[in-house]
This record gives sequence, structure tokens and C-alpha cells, in this order.
Amino acid sequence: MGDARHVLLVGEGNFSFAAALSQAGAGRLTATCPECRPHAGAARSLQRLRAGGAEVCFGVDCTKLKEFFSPAERRFDRIYFNFPHCGKKSGVRKNRELLAKFFCSCAEVLAEKGEVHVALCRGQGGTPADQPMREWHNSWQVVAMGAGAGFILSDVHPFEAERIAGYECTGYRSQDKSFCVEGALNHIFTRSLPFPHPGPLICQTNLDNKCISFRVPEIFVDKINRGFLDINSGHPIRTINEKLMAELSQTFPLQRVDCSLPLLHRGRPASFSHSDIFWVAPDAEQNPSSDPTGSGAARTLSFFGLHFSKDTDQNECVKVPQEGDQISQHYHLRPSLLAAVQPVAQSLGFVPGTVYVLSGLVFRKCLISPHTLPVFHETLFICTVNKGSEGHYIQVLMDRIKNSLCSLLQSDAHITLNLAEMEVGTHETTELNDFVTFESQHNRSQYFIYVKTASYPSAKGSRVGTIAAAPSGLVNSVLGTVFASVNLDLVAMQVCGIPDWRMLWTFDERFLNQFGKGELRPFKSFSLYPPSYVHDVSFWVPEREQFDETAFHTVARRVSQETVVSIQLLDTFRHPQTGQTSLCYRLTFQSCDKALAHQQVAEMQLQFRKEIQQCLHVTLR
Repeated sequence: MGDARHVLLVGEGNFSFAAALSQAGAGRLTATCPECRPHAGAARSLQRLRAGGAEVCFGVDCTKLKEFFSPAERRFDRIYFNFPHCGKKSGVRKNRELLAKFFCSCAEVLAEKGEVHVALCRGQGGTPADQPMREWHNSWQVVAMGAGAGFILSDVHPFEAERIAGYECTGYRSQDKSFCVEGALNHIFTRSLPFPHPGPLICQTNLDNKCISFRVPEIFVDKINRGFLDINSGHPIRTINEKLMAELSQTFPLQRVDCSLPLLHRGRPASFSHSDIFWVAPDAEQNPSSDPTGSGAARTLSFFGLHFSKDTDQNECVKVPQEGDQISQHYHLRPSLLAAVQPVAQSLGFVPGTVYVLSGLVFRKCLISPHTLPVFHETLFICTVNKGSEGHYIQVLMDRIKNSLCSLLQSDAHITLNLAEMEVGTHETTELNDFVTFESQHNRSQYFIYVKTASYPSAKGSRVGTIAAAPSGLVNSVLGTVFASVNLDLVAMQVCGIPDWRMLWTFDERFLNQFGKGELRPFKSFSLYPPSYVHDVSFWVPEREQFDETAFHTVARRVSQETVVSIQLLDTFRHPQTGQTSLCYRLTFQSCDKALAHQQVAEMQLQFRKEIQQCLHVTLR
């Protein structure tokens, strides 16, 4: 408490808590109560407060704090509200309203990095920290009430009244009576970053001797050009990449490829379904010297030889080419770095036996879940070898990558402890090596890499990469080629215990501050028990068209700003007369790093209903 400079206490009864803080040297105190005169028994505490230099104010409405403090005073470092209650026999709904108005009031007088402390009796908060936990509808829903004012729950701990010298709880149903505080919890809220509203972005790049101008999909506008792999980055994704390269360099000569890799490709990439690709419609195809945006003054950003400028057109319904279309003429964002290997090899002249490293963003449409990523950082280790020796080199790559992944897990004592405590069928603890496994494909010419930790303890674990022999002729027709592809984002999640891929992309400094440059530590969430909201949508699908569920999920990602965490098919109905098919889906909204309010979600759901009609041509029911 000694680090707080200016502390505000609201809703004080006998001022015993404020007096205890004053005695503990909590800083400059302002203690208030809603009544115009003190409670009985408050005289001694008031005397102690005034003797300690604290300010005492009566008749202060905690839902209108801005009215009671001048602009110069509206920067409290900490605000306390212990055991709020509307008084008498008010129900949970009225007390939720009190909390919601209190949080909105706090937002107007709290310092940017200040804290709001709310102490509640056992079960009132409605979070899993309460034991036992009340049903959500019967609680005060404190996290959701805070979210409405832009606050997230960053910590929660027991309210230990017995450790607060001189504290006496009072005010039971607006009377000078005590109440039970056993099992009470102190909820600590901090400000959330607001949801960004980036404008549309136009990208210009040279491809096939043409200057291609295209719109970056909205969900990627805030992810391109983040620089997670840059030399000065302290992001765990860069740390993972550097440690993987260090391990492979002990066996192979290793060369990092630093040249620009094309973000855009044309035609259908091998090994990917056309529906899993982010197709883009170019706005213009011109000579490299021309200005595709028609505005030479447009602000541009540099990214791997690309240029970006702001645009105002927000149409995101890009038609997915069908199997019968001339797919070779369509453009897409790269789903893998393999497509860049051939031109890089021709430019550099790959030396047999040397491992070349390509790293960068890749993009893939996928269904929504915390462990499926529409964008991630891929590292590609690729090596040309004599034909016939591919199997040997695949095995060497498997050994080195397994050693590196095990070393990453071992370096984190917390994660390793969780691994050691995990049990499998025979109820015997397993070795760390057993949590990095390979699954063979295609007669042992390809292997999937799996990592299993306490945060992802499924039977196989999380698939984080592939080791394989490349298609013949990828580099040249004389030599064979082997490669290892690693999803750095998934590895970082496993090693650091990050439960949701979206957290890797947060702009909140409380994420990166947990990782020193080159260091990996267990991640501690700064947004606890975020509220979730459920909405259902039902519609008729177009006749004679196959419903594209991946496109449905992609629209949900975009409209919700990545706050939809799950989509569940509840019901399928086929009309007996018309033969039309109706689908009913349940969408669950939840943010892992920002305050998400009920009203925001309601607006997102309305917009989503409009978008699926426009983009997927469904008919709402």
C-alpha cells in the first residue's frame, strides 16, 4: 500500500478501514461516506484520520465522484469501496446497478494506471474465486459491471479483516450492525485498453513485374508490421525462434535468410484447400512506377518491401474462387513460407548441407478456437541434400528439434513441474521427452510435431509443426530437399502457458513486461475471469449451395474483433416441404485482454447478422 500516492475511500461507515490505512502509511488519503454525518462509533477513527492529515468528506455519492472533486484532484491512484450495498433488502439487480454506476464514476477520477478495489462478501462477486461460487444470474457479476466502464479484474485475494488493525465492519442493511466477512474477497480492477478501430489499409507490392494494390483483410490490419521477430524485440516468439536456431546450429551450418519474402502469391498453393486461403481482390494492377491509390500523398508503412496506405472502403466480402474458376489468376495471402523457397534458393544458391532459415507471418482460414490461429509466425528450416539421404536428415532434424523443444520446456521450472505432475494411462509420471512426439505420415517421409503440456494435455498435444521431404524439384532437380516448419506462436503458448493465441497479439504492455529480452517465463494473466456472453443465430442456407462453415467463422472473427471464442452448431433442420436447410449456431463472446461489455456484444451480434446475409447469402429466421 505504500506505493499509492493518492487514495480515495468511498462508502465508509465507521471509517475504521480508512483509519487503518492511514496508520499503515498508505499515502495521501481522502475518506468519504454517503451520509451527511458520521455513523455512531466513528469518532475515534475520524480523530485518527485527521491527526494523520487525511481529508474526510461527508455526503459523497460514489456514483457521481466527478461532481465532488476538482479536475486537479481527479487522479486517484487507488479507490476503495468495501462491501457496497444499496441498503435495506435490495436485490442483486439493484446492487449490480450500483456497481456499474460506481465503476463509470471511477473511470472519470482514476489515474491512468490506478486501481479500483472492491471488497464483496462470499459469493457476491460471481467469479470462480468465490467458494462456493454462486450461479451467475444470482451474483453481482462484478467483472461484467466493471467491463461496462472499461475495467478488467487483474487480481483477487481474500479480504482478511483480522489483519486490519482496528477494523470493524458495520452497515448491515443500512444499520449500525456488523455482518459476516468470512470468505470475503477483495477484487482489484485496472483499466483496459480500448478496442482499436483501425481504418482499412491498402497494400502495394510488386509481383510478376506488376505493382499490385490490395486491401489487407480487416482482422490483420493490427497484426501486420508488429515486428515480433525484429532484432530488438523482446517478444517470446522471437526468443523461441532464436533458441531453435541456436540448437540447430550445433549440428548444421546455418544461414538466416534476411531478404524480403512476398506476402502475396497467385494461384492455388499445394497442400491447401482453396477454402482455407485468404483470397484477396486486387484493387489495381499497374506498372511499379504508378500510384495505385490515386493519391501520392497517402501515408505509407514499410513491411518486407510492401507499402500500406489508408483507404475508406470497408467492403470485406471477397468472393472465394471455386474449383471451376481460373484459380491460377487469383491472388492470396501466403499460407506457408514454402512458396518462397524456390525464388530464394535461385537468388542465394543453396549450399548442400547448410540449413537456411526463413521466418515470417503466414495466414490460414480456420475454425475459431483458442488454439487455431488464422495468422502466426512460421519458421522454416530447409536444407538441400543428396537424393536418397532424405530419411537420414529428417531423423537428424527430428532429434535436434526435439532437444530444443525439451530444453525450452525444461528452462521453465513452473511448466516443467506441471509436466511432471501429469499422468497417463498407467498413472505413472512420464519423462519430459515423452511430451514432444512425432507422428509419421506418408511412409515416414513426413512427420507431425506434437507438444503436450499441462495447458494442452490432450492425447497427442498441440501440433506445432512438420518435418518432411519437400516435393521433388522444389529447389532443383538434382538434389533432394528436407525441411522443418515450426509454428512459433503455438510453441510460445505451450512453453509459457499462454492459454489463448490472441494474447500474443495484445498491445497491453502488461504482457511484454512479463518477458525480459531473451527470457521465457510462465505467463500470468492480467485479466481474470473475463465475462462471456452467448448469442444464438438461426438461418436458412441458400439452396443448391454448400454452406461454408469456415467462411462463417471468418465473418464472426472480423465483426467481433476476435472476441468470439467458440461457435457451436446447435441444430440442423430440413424443411419437409421445401427441402431447405436451417442451421442454428451459438456464438460465445469473450475477450482475453480487454474489457468487453454486454452492450458492445449486442451491437456486434446485430452487425454479424447483417454481414452473414450479405457475405454468405443466408436468410435469417
